[in-house]
Amino acid sequence: MLAFFQRAAFDYFLIEANPENGLVADRTRQGSPASIAAVGMALTAYPVGVERGFMTRQEARERTLATLRFFWNSRQGPEPDATGYKGFYYHFLDMKTGRRVWNCELSTIDTALLFGGVIAAGAYFREDEPQEAEIRTLAEALYRRVDWAWALNGGAAVSLGWKPETGFISYRWLGYSEALLLYILGLGSPTFPLPAESYAAWLATYRWKTIYGQHFVYAGPLFIHQMSHVWIDFRDLRDAFMREKGLDYFENSRRATYVQREYAIRNPHGFAGYKAHCWGITASDGPGYSKRVIKGVKRRFYDYRARGAPYGPDDGTVSPWAAIASLPFAPEIVLPVLRYYHEIDLKDDNPYGFVASYNPTLTGRHHTGWVSPDHVGINQGPIPVMIENHWTGLIWNLMRQSPYIVTGLRRAGFTGGWL
Repeated sequence: MLAFFQRAAFDYFLIEANPENGLVADRTRQGSPASIAAVGMALTAYPVGVERGFMTRQEARERTLATLRFFWNSRQGPEPDATGYKGFYYHFLDMKTGRRVWNCELSTIDTALLFGGVIAAGAYFREDEPQEAEIRTLAEALYRRVDWAWALNGGAAVSLGWKPETGFISYRWLGYSEALLLYILGLGSPTFPLPAESYAAWLATYRWKTIYGQHFVYAGPLFIHQMSHVWIDFRDLRDAFMREKGLDYFENSRRATYVQREYAIRNPHGFAGYKAHCWGITASDGPGYSKRVIKGVKRRFYDYRARGAPYGPDDGTVSPWAAIASLPFAPEIVLPVLRYYHEIDLKDDNPYGFVASYNPTLTGRHHTGWVSPDHVGINQGPIPVMIENHWTGLIWNLMRQSPYIVTGLRRAGFTGGWL
């Protein structure tokens, strides 16, 4: 079952991509632009595809090289229609031209997710072969070009992004989030690094909570506890905060996964379907903004929203991929969820595996209720990679070889484990 869903999710990056420039569609909706985070997922998934026989090494080389050449040669500058600036890239790009769309932001976090893939590619393609040598050269050059210090905008913590029309976004990456990867990449830079003080400022904003008997750094959406782990094996690694608490981020994610399960068992809001083997509350598409009375209960539903447990928001929407991405942390409670989703046929004839999200509280065309019509690249990526990390640790082992990841972890104060 795992092998089937690993392959199905991987196929997104073969089909929903432009092989000429390596860009990957944000979602399956007609006319969708590329998401740079989805590109990072693709670059990370290609080594998995080679090792599992989903594509040849030559095919992976060509796709990876086309991607890195595009990002290296694309327009960098303050102009509104550029592809990037200061080594960062805009969140969404036109699939053909690669230029900024939707007046979107130059995204610090999505650039970090892109560079997780760039560094993984440079670590994987190590053969003495011209294309692989160029992949390594471009991966290093791209990473060295990012001006992480500029993204501080004079403050202690990293800004969420920048727009040519209005400048820096006022919000910064504070509070535990997927930005763990961002700070490690920024701290590891040999050219424009973040200062160690930026990581200390971030740690100072964590929220430590006890929920259902679990003591952990809190974040409601499950993806926050997974995203940085797609690339980095945090088992037995501890920064200053985790040394004080006596655990690591891997264990923290395991506890967050158990909180999700317990929330579904308790089901305080009485949503349909929630149970020990039906959970996965995270950032996802939803049925759309509306208020309805269902079986005598007033319900409010949302469109795309960062859903979380146990404090919400929650409208009964579940994302199967979010459960799969927790496989390495707690396989004993994740595998029963996958079996259940398989039994109720959540594939719905989709080519990429389970539907992205569904809501059994709402009736819809599917027997399980409302079903998301789209697949999303950033949701698909963790599926093949985290299944592989659970099985072989492939991407984790590759990233250990990166001197930039090692430097970033050490400058952040991490000790122990494989370091």
